[in-house]
Amino acid sequence: MSSIESYLEASRARFEEELCELLRIPSVSAQPAHRGGIQQAADWVAQRFVRQGFATEVIATAGHPLVYAESPPVEGVPTVLVYGHYDVQPAEPLDLWISGPFEPTRRNGNLFARGATDDKGQMLTHVFGAEAWIECKGRLPLNLKFLIEGEEEIGSPNLEPFIRGNRQRLACDCVVISDGAQFGPDQPAITYGLRGIAYFDVRLTGPARDLHSGSFGGSVMNPANALARILTALIDEHGKIRIPGFYDDVVPLSDQERAQLAALPFDQQQYMQQIGVTALSGETGFTTLERRWVRPTYDISGLSSGYQGEGAKTVLPSSAAAKFSFRLVPDQDPEKISRALRSMLAGLCPAGIQLELEEHHSAPGVRIPLDSPFVAAAAAAVEYAFGCPPLYTREGGSIPVVSTFHDALGVDILLLGWGQDDDNTHSPNEKFSLADFHRGIKASCRLWEELSRVRR
Repeated sequence: MSSIESYLEASRARFEEELCELLRIPSVSAQPAHRGGIQQAADWVAQRFVRQGFATEVIATAGHPLVYAESPPVEGVPTVLVYGHYDVQPAEPLDLWISGPFEPTRRNGNLFARGATDDKGQMLTHVFGAEAWIECKGRLPLNLKFLIEGEEEIGSPNLEPFIRGNRQRLACDCVVISDGAQFGPDQPAITYGLRGIAYFDVRLTGPARDLHSGSFGGSVMNPANALARILTALIDEHGKIRIPGFYDDVVPLSDQERAQLAALPFDQQQYMQQIGVTALSGETGFTTLERRWVRPTYDISGLSSGYQGEGAKTVLPSSAAAKFSFRLVPDQDPEKISRALRSMLAGLCPAGIQLELEEHHSAPGVRIPLDSPFVAAAAAAVEYAFGCPPLYTREGGSIPVVSTFHDALGVDILLLGWGQDDDNTHSPNEKFSLADFHRGIKASCRLWEELSRVRR
């Protein structure tokens, strides 16, 4: 690897400038005003692959384009698929940015810009890692496929149909995704599990119009009161979800995994300070990390009903609505949860109220076995680049494409995040540590070598 290391060192400034080029493109997928930026970013990524000699295609979808690229084929070696995205979140509120969101700026060893860590910077570490092999060795030690989308920040509506319709084209031995965070500064991690999700809107409708609460209150069921009772009935005072059968498929944590999570260098006081709370809560009998990562949860995300302006208005609202979700653990089936929820809500809905339940996105949880040879290869690459072995963590959030890849392609997924929890992902002043950016490139270079030795 000595020639590759020399190449990486000599290319540091250029790698940073190329990242800045991509960051200057306002590829905000949620805003129609930035459709030009989306196309420009897709073309930029595609041209980057063309320069490396990859067979490259910009694929039109019903929304924003996909970029697909393949390295020149090599016989008898593994094939790895790298997934990432070139679209970014909206930058608003603009007045909270210290420097412009699309004007990459270096401060205190970090690069500040929208998309720096999510996901342009992390995605490019693997592009540059491939470049180093090609420039130094003439070819990669394995076959690489890249699938880079432009709709991740709006739920990837066109990605799953593409994956399921192109199983043979995307066939591989494992998938690599870098779109997350380390456990902490100088604490690289491999994420081996994700929670799934089932997200719902519920709307309760009562009288045909808002009513005077004095004249009609007590004789008409108030939709807001009914909604509060229903939402409260879904969970008990110990944090247990009351939906019948909800825990049927939840596999208890082994003593070994509980011990492994307990051994992580997690500072609970620092965590509380970081998120601005004075106390923590959750399901009785579990630690904070277990509640965050490996237990199912129920959370209300939004409530709306009645008068919400200044002052008082004595109104009995005609309707009430809420958005809520369940985070699911591996083996729980979102469809089964949805059916049980609908049945329970029908029994909870009082007379005089109409209830409508709309299901939004859902995805099952995923767990990658720690004895996977691909995980071992990734661990070796991370330790080589960061100077210490990775921690093994799970993640409470959901990445639906991970379960899609796992289900459609039947392979393990390596989740290798180079970012940090304080990178302000989705917030003003998003940043990416330049040291981690370069260590990510170094880890990627070594990853291709380590994975080339794996045989399934």
